[in-house]
Amino acid sequence: MAAEKTVLITDATGVHARPATVLVNKAGNFASDVTVEYNGKSVNLKSIMGVMSLGIPKDAEIKIVAEGSDEQEAVDAIYDVIKQEGLGE
Repeated sequence: MAAEKTVLITDATGVHARPATVLVNKAGNFASDVTVEYNGKSVNLKSIMGVMSLGIPKDAEIKIVAEGSDEQEAVDAIYDVIKQEGLGE
């Protein structure tokens, strides 16, 4: 079963290019498939173009999903980055 976590985006500008890059780089450290879901769409969190294509605004609820050998570590690490970057909670 996949690991997942729902996050509320609180940053005034949403998930813009700089924090999206940090998230993509963090996701790339894991063997698991990592996706982000928003507004009925799911994209690979290891793809900057995919993440940017979602256009995630402030007050959006996103779901981080990881499936693979290190899925829980991946979800936890990405959630930590979201908090550290002040993106959401």
